[in-house]
Order: sequence, then structure tokens, then C-alpha cells
Amino acid sequence: MRNEEHEGGDQTVQLYRVPEAMRLLSLSRSVIYELIRSGRLRSVTQGRTRLIPAAAIAEYVALLVREADDGAA
Repeated sequence: MRNEEHEGGDQTVQLYRVPEAMRLLSLSRSVIYELIRSGRLRSVTQGRTRLIPAAAIAEYVALLVREADDGAA
């Protein structure tokens, strides 16, 4: 289900499995699933596999930055 471009050497991952999202966000498995349950991190399923769109990870990081900026103001 992952979308990777192999031609030209450029790889663009569109969907991450939970362990990959854990590594990217430096969060535990349980925190990732709690974020998904709470709606703070979007995900999709393909069969029995939970996948997190790359855009959802970027949106979550942007949300954290906004919350930090709002708290600092």
C-alpha cells in the first residue's frame, strides 16, 4: 500500500506503518494509537494494517507547533 517512486532515485513515502510513525515522531506505540483514537492523528486501514499518511504526520507536527505558539503567547 505504500507509494514509493523508484525511478530517478527519488523515493516519496505516502503511507507509514505504525512502527515507522513511532520512529518519525519519537513516540511510543500506545501514544500513536491514543492519538489516532482521539482524532489528533489521522490514519487509514488497508486490510488489517493501520497506515498513517505522510500528510497526517505533517499536520500533527504543525498542530503541536500551533499549540506551542498559542501557549507561549
